[in-house]
Amino acid sequence: MKQPRSSDDLVRDLDEVGYLADEGLATIAYLALAMQRPLLLEGEPGTGKTALAEAIAQAYDVPLIRLQCYEGIDATQALYDWDFPRQILHLRTVEATTDRAQVDADAVEQSLFDERFLLARPILRALREAPAVLLVDEIDRADDEFEAFLLEVLSTNQVTIPELGTVRATVPPIVVLTSNRTRELHDALKRRCLYHWIEHPGMAREVEIVRTRMPQVSQRLAEQVVTVVQELRARGDLLKPPGVAETLDWTAALDRLERDELDLVTAAATIGAVCKYREDIDRVRESLASMLA
Repeated sequence: MKQPRSSDDLVRDLDEVGYLADEGLATIAYLALAMQRPLLLEGEPGTGKTALAEAIAQAYDVPLIRLQCYEGIDATQALYDWDFPRQILHLRTVEATTDRAQVDADAVEQSLFDERFLLARPILRALREAPAVLLVDEIDRADDEFEAFLLEVLSTNQVTIPELGTVRATVPPIVVLTSNRTRELHDALKRRCLYHWIEHPGMAREVEIVRTRMPQVSQRLAEQVVTVVQELRARGDLLKPPGVAETLDWTAALDRLERDELDLVTAAATIGAVCKYREDIDRVRESLASMLA
């Protein structure tokens, strides 16, 4: 895998795939790559945490392997499992084609845990397919036990499958963990990682992001959309303030409608690309006229 030689190199590589990283994020991401340390990104939803992992994988042409965390996730969903239906089919085939008197029970049992019946989940895939980007998305939604399991894997870059042996990564995967901070992560995990809090971008940078992702839209439209979105974030009364993802969604929707600038009627009709709660939509529609004045 091609490695950036500096944070400036990383900025240029990410820029080529449409991800604009500021100096702070580029520096910590470069250090994570150079030091082979996991990168823990926290911030509000829609600030580009997941997109950074996707951009790194695209920029350096390596697989992106995503582990989406959720309440109740355990090691089986993250590491590996056995294909029970295929194992049962194999067992029935052996029974149907072999004389019972000649069946070697130990050999049959061993054959049930052959590589062909192994279902590799994201972490095992990342260790086997490295160099790769392992995205552990929304780690804050998992519980303490899963966090402890993940810490062990990240510390050793290996896992043991009792029936097959130990799998070690020849090259440590690039690990990006994201958190929306719905709960505090344990210090042990944070110590293992390099850390960065991603803020919402400023006006000029957000316009640049929109124009980079969608160069076909007018400068006027990009500025209008970003201005409204920035005001929505600042007002403080929305259940879910919009992130950069919503800015891009809204711009794409307006571009699909072939709009070169944002008018009141179109803004009201498409506000569902930005606000995802009825209460937020009602509040925003009431104030759209003043925001677009």
